[in-house]
Amino acid sequence: MITVVGTGTGAPAGPDLLAGAALVVGGRRHLDAVRLPDGAEQVVLGPLAPALDTIAEYVGKELPVVVLASGDPGFFGIVRALAERFGTGLLDVRPGVSSVATAFARIGLPWDDAVVVSAHGRELRTAVNVCRARPKVAVLTGPGAGPAELGAALPGDRVLVVASALGDPERERVERVTAAEAAARDWGAAVSVVLCLDEARALGAVRTVAGVPEAPERWALEEDAFAHRDSMITKFEVRALALARLGPRLGDLVWDVGAGSGSVAVECARLGAAVVAVEKAADGVGRIRANARAHGVAVEVVHGAAPAALAELADDPDAVFVGGGGRELPAVVAACARRARRTVVVAMAALDRVPAARAALTEAGFACDGVLLQSSRLTPLPGDVTRLAATNPVFLLWGVRTPVSSEGVAQ
Repeated sequence: MITVVGTGTGAPAGPDLLAGAALVVGGRRHLDAVRLPDGAEQVVLGPLAPALDTIAEYVGKELPVVVLASGDPGFFGIVRALAERFGTGLLDVRPGVSSVATAFARIGLPWDDAVVVSAHGRELRTAVNVCRARPKVAVLTGPGAGPAELGAALPGDRVLVVASALGDPERERVERVTAAEAAARDWGAAVSVVLCLDEARALGAVRTVAGVPEAPERWALEEDAFAHRDSMITKFEVRALALARLGPRLGDLVWDVGAGSGSVAVECARLGAAVVAVEKAADGVGRIRANARAHGVAVEVVHGAAPAALAELADDPDAVFVGGGGRELPAVVAACARRARRTVVVAMAALDRVPAARAALTEAGFACDGVLLQSSRLTPLPGDVTRLAATNPVFLLWGVRTPVSSEGVAQ
């Protein structure tokens, strides 16, 4: 049997849980905090594979093993690796209080509506994008992915709550700082968890489903769901296919370039992505912000003309929607294609711009496809009669980045 003990917020495991153990496995601080049974071997956790091999030797001899972990070891913890290697039937898990639960308790906030993301041993950009998109996020940090790195990548309106050495009566600290303040400090190795808050929305509403936000009931909303100028808005039929090709999701970053009313930006945000909208018209910038507020989502707005304005954007997007550009369209598409990690979608009304936009995608290594969308909507007439009213045709091109093998040959 493998007993997995979560030590809560720093409290050591009781001697009764260690009694009779032939092998005790844990981090150095966990092992230093307990008294090992006489004759027990200890393994200090570093690389996981050798520790699992040692555990397997003891399990094979039917000798009892105790694994010490922080907080709830079934929550982004060692239980997963142990269950995959030895099966759930051999595990006796004694969870402690997780650092996430403790940190929210320290600041008096409920966390059933919080999104929890791990940056420990993982790419930081996913955590950054989740923090950009959601008002209440707990980030499990790690080397190179701590409060300083997180703060440097976040917008200035976010507040970070940095919880260090939780449960240690002498060293515990819970500090509220701005993103800029977090970026300017060396936080050391004692950080337990970082909470990222949009404080205006941090309390949240009563939830039925915890954690990841529920998907919106509808998308490709009607045009009257957005403030716009003179019908200058991506029509919902076009938006529906554009969203399908963009594939926005939690953890993604999407650019909406030439955003206009921001309808595509807002819809991507509603589906969970972090979104940056680029718009050259000052009144358009105001409309995008108003539409984002009306739909309760976060959209970062950059006032500027592409492609020059794109150079100001530090983070490469997963997907890009290009809805404007005029004569600059080929240069805009090329600039987006150089930086997009997955997909670029381009909407055009002018036939003569299609070849140049397609060439910009294919020359950047994207597999390109597209359609001409031409729909007719049911429209009532006097006398209880209905006719079909045609919308303006729109070309929708999309490019998908071609995977490249380790030898640099497209697959």
